[in-house]
Formats: sequence, structure tokens, C-alpha cells
Amino acid sequence: MSQVARYAKVSAKPGKGKELAKILLGAAHDLGGNPGCQLYLVNRQADQPDTLWVTELWRTQADLDASLEEVRGSDDATRAMALVDDWQLIELDQLGGKGPSADE
Repeated sequence: MSQVARYAKVSAKPGKGKELAKILLGAAHDLGGNPGCQLYLVNRQADQPDTLWVTELWRTQADLDASLEEVRGSDDATRAMALVDDWQLIELDQLGGKGPSADE
């Protein structure tokens, strides 16, 4: 199985970007002990404080699926989704570069 790389562009409801970022950063912290998650970065778009970007790299699709199943329906997931106006998921084909497990 190959790695799974993806971006999420998350548009928070007006004025809710900071609150949503806090929840997503909590999720990143919770993933610290998950060996299947190789990268989970939360960024705020510099000129749009209610737009967040999440960069993810997973060892396998099964690892990603298992992680999603763990949080599905959780209080944190419910609170996060209540703050979201739009969530766009962009699936990527990793070609290489510098970073975890990249063909350098």
C-alpha cells in the first residue's frame, strides 16, 4: 500500500477561525502517538484568518480510515464541524521531495 497525502482547506464561519484552529491543533496533538500519521500540520491563511489549511501524510489508507473512525461522532469532531462553513479535501499523489518518507 502507498502513502496517503492530502490537503484540507477549511473555511470557518466568520470570526470562528481561531476557535476551529484550536480544535484542529488539539487533534494534531492527539495524533502524536499514532504511528500511521506521519504528518498533520495546521496552518492559517495569512490574509484570511478564518481559512485554515491542514496538510496530512499517512502511512496507509487503512491508518487514515482507522483514525477517522476513532474521531467520527466525537465531541471534538462535532464542535469542529459546527464552526465550519466549507471543507474542501484535496487528495494528492506524492511524487517526492524532502520530508518524511519522501523520495529525496
